[in-house]
Amino acid sequence: MAALTPGSVVTVVKRAPDRTEAARYSATVAESDAPTPWIDLVAKWTLPRVDVAGLIFETGDTLREFFSAQHPFNAFAVFSPQVELRGWYGNVTYPAFMDLVDGEQVLVWHDLYLDVVILADGTTRLLDDDELAETLIPATDPAFAAAIVQARRDLIETIPALIPEAW
Repeated sequence: MAALTPGSVVTVVKRAPDRTEAARYSATVAESDAPTPWIDLVAKWTLPRVDVAGLIFETGDTLREFFSAQHPFNAFAVFSPQVELRGWYGNVTYPAFMDLVDGEQVLVWHDLYLDVVILADGTTRLLDDDELAETLIPATDPAFAAAIVQARRDLIETIPALIPEAW
């Protein structure tokens, strides 16, 4: 992902745990002080209002999205149109990767059930343990299930290092 230059546009594709495409949207590579190996993208929330565990996404919000080809998670900082931090949404994932499709740069990330919401006041909410429990993963691959839970712990520790200072 080091080949991406600030200002370039990429298509972001989210894959659901079952590998189907769950979302597709455009984002712009940001000028960033994010630590290596993170890539920092900027996208606009274009969907209607959503409240996820107290984190509000409103049409017109700006998302600073951080992806890594080495880490099994990503994190999105959600900012209001007035540039106020609403909070963070983090996803446990497989590491992100770049693909070139018909000349278009595509960043792909594959969701792995568990999520984290950190509100602007620091309140942390762990989400979707029930979704992971409903899969066969804990019974058939307990080491993988443990790795998913550990990735969420690592995500919570990593988010403070990604917070954009210049907003």
